[in-house]
Parts: sequence; C-alpha cells; structure tokens
Amino acid sequence: MKKQLSLAMAGVMALSLAACGGSSASSAATSTAEAASSAAESTAESTAAEGDVLDQAAAAAFAQDVTLTMWGAEEDQDLLREISDKFIEKYGNYGGKITINLGSQSESTAKDTVLTDPTAAADVYAFADDQLNELVKAGALQEVQLNADDIKSRNTPASVDAATVDGKLYAYPLTADNGYFMFYDKSFFTEDDVKSLDTMMEKAAAAGKKVSMDVANGWYLYSFYAGAGLNLSLADDGVNTVCNWNEAPGADVTQAVIDICKNPGFIALKDDEFTGKLKDGTLVAGVNGTWRANDADEVWGDNYAACKLPTYTLNGEQVQMASFSGYKLIGVNPHSANVGAAMLLADFVTNEENEVLRFKERAQGPSNTNALAAASSPALTAVVAQSEYANLQRVGGNFWASAETLGSICVNGNPDGKDTQTLVDDAVAGITAPVTQ
Repeated sequence: MKKQLSLAMAGVMALSLAACGGSSASSAATSTAEAASSAAESTAESTAAEGDVLDQAAAAAFAQDVTLTMWGAEEDQDLLREISDKFIEKYGNYGGKITINLGSQSESTAKDTVLTDPTAAADVYAFADDQLNELVKAGALQEVQLNADDIKSRNTPASVDAATVDGKLYAYPLTADNGYFMFYDKSFFTEDDVKSLDTMMEKAAAAGKKVSMDVANGWYLYSFYAGAGLNLSLADDGVNTVCNWNEAPGADVTQAVIDICKNPGFIALKDDEFTGKLKDGTLVAGVNGTWRANDADEVWGDNYAACKLPTYTLNGEQVQMASFSGYKLIGVNPHSANVGAAMLLADFVTNEENEVLRFKERAQGPSNTNALAAASSPALTAVVAQSEYANLQRVGGNFWASAETLGSICVNGNPDGKDTQTLVDDAVAGITAPVTQ
C-alpha cells in the first residue's frame, strides 16, 4: 500500500508544483518531483507511517508560497478558520507561506455554483453527496490519489460508498448525519406521544403550539411517499429520475399531506425559518437535521430531545415516515493551481481530530469511525434510529422543482381544487422528464 501511496504522492507533487507556471517553477517541479519519486520508492520499501507520506507530500507542496480557497457553509466559517489556522501551523515550516481564504457556500447548492465555472471555483469545497455523480461527470472533482486507502479505512463504509464512483474515491467523507429526524420538547411530549404525528399535532393544537416540517421541499416531502412504499431513484443513466408516486397509494398520500398541512397543530416552515419560530416559542417539535441541534439545545435546554420520525395516517393506517440519508463530503478541484496542497487540506479538514472538533462546535455527526464512536448526542441517536427507514439520496436534477411545486400545493391546501391523482400525475411527469444536458 505504501508504494501505491508514495507513487501517488510523487504524481501529486509534480502536478501541484508544475501548475505554478514559469520556467523556474517548471524546473523546481521537475527536480522536486524527481526527488519525491526517489523518496517515494525508499518509503515504499521502508516501514514509514502514513503520516510520513503526508509529510513528504507537504514538503514538496509547500516549498513555495501557496494560496488556497476553501468553501463551506456559512455556519461553519468560524470552525473552518480555526481548522485552517491549525493547518497553517502544522505545514507552515516547509519554506513557503500558506494562505487560506474562506468563502461561504451552502453544501446543498455547491454543485450549481461550481459547475457555473469549475476553473473559478474554490480549490477545496464541501458538498452534499447526492451531487457527486454530476461533479465527477463534469470533471470538477479530483480523484483522491494521495492516501485513498487511509481515507477508506478511517471512515464508515457507507460514507466511503457515498464518495465513490465506479470504484474510485472522489471525495473525503466529512459527516455521516446529513439526514433528518424529529426534534421535540420533552417537557411537552412523552416518548409515546412522539411515535405518532397525529398525537403530536393534536397536543400542539390544544396548547396553541405547532409541529413543523418543510413540506414544500422535495427532500422532506419524500418522507411521506417513501414511507408508503413508493419509489424514487436515479435512472441507470445516472442523470434522470425514476418515480412512481402517481401509482397507488400516491394520490392518497398526497391527500394525507394536504390534511396534515391544514391541521392547526402543524406549520410548514422553511429551514431558515425554523430557528426563529423555535426561539419565539411557537414550536414544541419540528423535523430538521443536526445543523439545528445547537438551536434546539439552546431553547429547550434539559428538555431538548430528538427521535426518529413518527408515523402518519394513510387510509386509516399508521405509516412510518421514511427519510433520505446523506453525507457531507469535501472535494478537491482538479483545476486548482495547487492540487497537492488542496488534497492535504481536504485530508486535514476531515481527519479524526477535526471531525471531533466539528461535532463539539457544530453538533455534526462524524464519518470518521473513531470520532463517531466518541460522539454522543440526542441528534445522533435520532439519526441512528431513523437510519432503519432512510435511503441514500440519488435523484436526477428534475426532481427538485417538481417536488417543490407539489409540496407547495399541499402546504397551500390545494387552492385550485385539483384531483389528487392529477396532482401526482403532474408531479411525476415533471420529475421524470428527461434532463437537458
């Protein structure tokens, strides 16, 4: 394995330094790459640790000044600055000056921003795992070549699968909790109450309170249809979507969602509205993800609790709500002028120490197995409980707008009075329409 890692290291060094341009830079790249190759062969035959390979890569990558740009969520900027400063401290003694510029970019929309112009995108960026295939197809992700075996061994198998295309690792797993579940105030609800959405809404309405969910969002709307056994998946071409929500009992599911949205104990909230309604006392429960765990903890304190999603009523029967499971990943831009340095940064951001730090500061569940074993919180416990009813998110690009339209109609009580079969027929027609390449 060390020979494979070392050869990959030498290639990354040469690529990173050659990208700096100029005759002197090219000469430096050649000589450094030759030295690195020689050192790599020596390392392959020795018992050097994985860290030695990274140190040798760093010696080449940071032999001269390097500037990197890293994109992450707005809420992560302080954390990323802290990690970046530690990275500079760790690798700042190889001769060159290291500068890391940060930018705010939601993981949920990273693909759209990157693919606008991959050559102008950040050197390192975070994104949701469902964007992996399109980023790879567009040539916007560098295959992990420096220490892929180490990345695979230190993360959960599911997170590694989420970062892999055709057997090749294209990203660094960052979190293993990108799903959703039910937050609730345990001074208001009992553990039995939160098993049923009907019970929760009834109790909330009686007290003038609300249970929330972002129904006008395909990511959450999926819960009701998947729970009823209907299919939504990526087509074999990796671009389009397969969906049978307009088959039985899809129309009845749609009516059930409309009825839920009309319930006086329910409120449909966008994610960015959740915290405000939590803090003003409107909410006693809400469907959301780990990124809102700190808010729930702040408002409810010792009464903060979380659990798997409840059941809802469909044709007189209780149906368990499903969910998407997902992972946040860190990618390296192959158009970076410093690919080797960017790989080292991506590796550092996702190591055990920094995933533990991310959990402590942002309550996000680690993909690193050691960090995950040490993590404990109501939100992570709920993620694990919900995982039995969760599926990896893999859909084509036309799913989102059509699902949002359907969800918005449900939230607004089907204002045009359309037959629910027509509503899901229209939605599925949009969801499965061929994606324009």
